[in-house]
Order: sequence, then structure tokens, then C-alpha cells
Amino acid sequence: MEQYESERLSAAQIAAMRRSLTNGRGALSRRSLLRASGIGALTAGGAGLLSACGIPPAKREAGAEGSDDFSDKEKRLTFSNWTEYMDISEDEKSRPTLQEFTRRTGITVKYTEDINDNVEFFGKIQPQLAAGQDTGRDLINVTDWLAARIIRLGWAQKLDPSLLPNAYANLSPQFRSPDWDPGRAYSYPWTGIPTVIAYNIKATGGRKVDSVTQLLDDPRLKGRVSFLTEMRDTVGMTLLDMGKDPVKVTDADYDAALGRLQKAVDKKQIRRFTGNDYTSDLDKGDIAACIAWAGDLIQLQVDNPDIRYAIPVAGYMTATDNLLVPAQARHRKNATRLIDYYYELPVAAKLAAYINYVTPVAGVGPELAKIDPALAENPLIIPDEAMAAKSHSFRSLSSEEETAYEEKFAKLIGA
Repeated sequence: MEQYESERLSAAQIAAMRRSLTNGRGALSRRSLLRASGIGALTAGGAGLLSACGIPPAKREAGAEGSDDFSDKEKRLTFSNWTEYMDISEDEKSRPTLQEFTRRTGITVKYTEDINDNVEFFGKIQPQLAAGQDTGRDLINVTDWLAARIIRLGWAQKLDPSLLPNAYANLSPQFRSPDWDPGRAYSYPWTGIPTVIAYNIKATGGRKVDSVTQLLDDPRLKGRVSFLTEMRDTVGMTLLDMGKDPVKVTDADYDAALGRLQKAVDKKQIRRFTGNDYTSDLDKGDIAACIAWAGDLIQLQVDNPDIRYAIPVAGYMTATDNLLVPAQARHRKNATRLIDYYYELPVAAKLAAYINYVTPVAGVGPELAKIDPALAENPLIIPDEAMAAKSHSFRSLSSEEETAYEEKFAKLIGA
């Protein structure tokens, strides 16, 4: 993994990403606009919403058939997604991959960018899901911790594997069997979101930073370090540095990681905990090194060659955004066909070229290279086997654990 430490993109890669990332519009990536987290639920008063208390029991067993499926009669579906998370034509009047899906299948897609925050979106659809009613959406895209909760409550439709030949064949091994959805019975990932170490090599005096230990203990970085307000990323990266596996985290492990972070806070090693606003400070050099989201770094490197990233020897965290068909959706078959469509290699390549996050589709490299060879060589979009092997996820938490862990984390970061 030495080749990933202190890596900076080549001039060709940067030029390619400038074209792909901005699409001539200067548009920000989905995660640069907003990345919601569990702590966001707490600070926004959403802890009660996401806790077991007050959520009615599911109206059916998980995976049971919901309402009638009108797919054969009604050639349409409604898809709710995040902003800047779908390819768009240069004149911004059409979405090419969705347009091609309709041309090929006759199924029209009502595409809405109405997800701005996981907690906020869950608040919109939770009453209907709890009541066993149609949400008006046939396909949604939510982050893994929320997907896990929706599945656990029995509010996601079990997918028909006969409609998913491409998805089954082409899903990357890295994403095949999360503990919250073994075998991907209810969900398929839209993107992977790696959490890595970033640093401004000018601000570090030419030194690379490639471990959480350095972030927490190197006196030369004192007061110029930031961690994320996303609990799973900050604690997960700390656990890995301690030799602990986040997918097997115990209460004792969690408390030990918080204790280590608290020491760094007390001695003012950590300047602050941030959302995406770390990007400005890192760009200017006010923050020398930090925990960061890879999608942001691709964007920052376009204009600042001093921005570097490193994959720690201990590993890194990866979250996913995931496609789910809500229970009681009226067009389940149509939605499932759309999921499978995005696992066709040429289609997956077009999407990856536009949004620049880790593609969950294995074998997409040659197709992406036809669009832009530099993008196909970027390990932050297509991890090789060695990098993928270092990817870890935070285990799914019970409602009680989630509340307890987030409350402790909120106290640590002063939220």
C-alpha cells in the first residue's frame, strides 16, 4: 500500500477530473453539499426520531409482499436521490442515463433531488412507512446506517433476484454482504464513500501524514488537526489505529477510542470537529492534516496541488449510499429494473465519470477508460484489490446502542 501514501494526482488526472467534476458548471459534489450523520440527528433534535421510542412497529414482516405492484400496468417509477448525484447533459436539460433507460424499457422515471439530509428525509417518509402506506416513492437512496434501520423495521421491500442479473454479477466483493443486509437481499449500493487522511504538504513542512497516531500525537501538528463530526468515521478510524475492527466494536472498545480522542482534545491537539467545512481550512493550510472524505479531496486537488491523501496501514473506513425500494411502493418491479440497469458496465461508467465517488460495480474500469483513462486509474474511484482489502465498515448498531454511542460522541465534540 505504499503507493497510496502521500499520493497526489497527476496533471492529466486533475485535468480530467476538472472536466468531469464540474461538468462546466462548477457544481459541487453530493457530499460537498451536505453529509448528514448520526450526530446531525442529535444536534437537530432528531435523536427521538431515530430511537426505538416513538416509532410504531412495522406493519408487516420484513420481506413480505406489500401493496399491489402496478409495474406492468403503469410504466413509470419515482426515484428520490441526493443533489448532484446523477449525470446530466451539458445543456442541463436531460439526464442521459435515465433517458436511455426510458428509451430501452418504456419506463419513465420521475427523478427528484429531494434528499438533503438522511434524518430530514426519514422524517418525511417515516409516518407513511410506519402506517404501511405508500410513500409516493418507488426507489430511494440513503446512507448505510439509515438503510439498516429501515430494513430492521421491516419497511424495505425484499428485492426480486430474478430482476437483478447485472447487479448480482457485477457487485464488487467489497460491498457484497454488509452485516445489516447479508447478501444484499434488500439493497444495492449506489456509491462507496471512503474516509482517509488528508494533509496540506505545504502546511506540514513537506512531511507526509499517514496515520491517526500522527494526527493525535505529533506535536508538530498541535492545534492544526481536525476530525469529522460523523461518529462512525472518526471513531472508526481511531479504532483501526488502535488495532480494533469497527465491525466488531464492543462498548469497551468504543469507550477506549473516545478516551483517546478526548486526550487529544484536552491537550488541544485537535483544533475542532467538522463537517465538510474542513475543506476550506485544509485548502488554506489553517488545518495541516485531518480525517477527510475522498470525494472532497478529488475536488480540492483540482485547484491545490499541495493537497495530498494517505491510506493508513491500519486501514480506512468506507460508508455506502444505498438504493432501497420502500415497502408498499406501487412500482417495485420497475424500480428493481432500474437498480439492475445501473449495474450494467457502460452505464456504471457514465455515472462514475460524473459523480467521482467509488463505484460499487466491479469490472467497470475498461468502460470508464473509454470515457476518460485518468478517471479509470484513480483508486479513489476504482480501488484496486489491495486498497479494497483495507476498507472497513462500522457494524450496525441496535437502537439503544446508537443512542448511547451518539450521546457520548456528542459530549466529546461539544455538540
